[in-house]
Amino acid sequence: MRQELKSLPKTLADDVARNLVMVARLLDSEPEEAYQFSRVALRLASRVAAVREAAGFASYMTQRYSEALTEFRAARRMTGRADLWPVMADCERGLGRPERALAMAGEPEVKQLDKAGQVEMRLVAAGARSDMEQFDAAVVTLQSPELASSAVHPWTARLRYAYAEALIAAGRADEARDWFAKAAEADTDGSTNASERLAEIDGVEFTDALDPELAEDETESTDAPAKKRSGGDNADDRVIFEDEEDVEEYYDEDDLEIDEDFDGVVPGRAQDTKAQDTKAEDTKAEESKAEDTKAEESKAEEAEATKADADKG
Repeated sequence: MRQELKSLPKTLADDVARNLVMVARLLDSEPEEAYQFSRVALRLASRVAAVREAAGFASYMTQRYSEALTEFRAARRMTGRADLWPVMADCERGLGRPERALAMAGEPEVKQLDKAGQVEMRLVAAGARSDMEQFDAAVVTLQSPELASSAVHPWTARLRYAYAEALIAAGRADEARDWFAKAAEADTDGSTNASERLAEIDGVEFTDALDPELAEDETESTDAPAKKRSGGDNADDRVIFEDEEDVEEYYDEDDLEIDEDFDGVVPGRAQDTKAQDTKAEDTKAEESKAEDTKAEESKAEEAEATKADADKG
């Protein structure tokens, strides 16, 4: 790619390179954003084969198969390479033309592919057979020395997985299980969901520990230690702790033990309570006596005032 960009002015080459780097960085995780960067690079340098190829893959990943096919054809004309042949055939499948994909699988360009490219072409051809509901033929298409080999290559997991899927479609589920297991064994980088398919066949259900809804439900169930006691006149005002650990956490060791005959008076504090009651009664008596004395003094003052008025008269 660097060699191709040298044909551009340095400033323009730097701009194109930055956009191509973003395409490569985002292609798997954010394909739509990668597509936008690819369009910028394409406007800047449409005569550079690396740019056309990057734009093709960005379009392919966002299922813009017509655009992808156009870019791949342009890149192939510029370079003369055949390595894009399988993905071009898969674009034909994406456009609803599986018969064209099958025709491409029989073209001389396939012989120019390396081993990985030939396996990829076989995968596309089998997919085209499945698109046409030729499921048994899809199984036969995938049967090859590469499939039978015990050696593990970057494409091994995908080939075994595709074969298992073809067996399922052909009604050979018992055989498919073994091939899903073989695919899972070879899939060290998680390129397939062979483990999940194997578990599905075996009836094993996985729980996603990171599921926010599940975590929320568990939090609600553990954060509610008490519930209302059913029955009784004061049922709405009482709560009961269902777990002994909750009870031990809620009460200290020095707290009272629950006693059905408990009369509300704390043992050891009865004398203090009685003294407080006596003191309250004495205070009330003194206040009553003071009020009586004040009333008598008031009456005496009124009597003296009445006598003084009589003397004046």
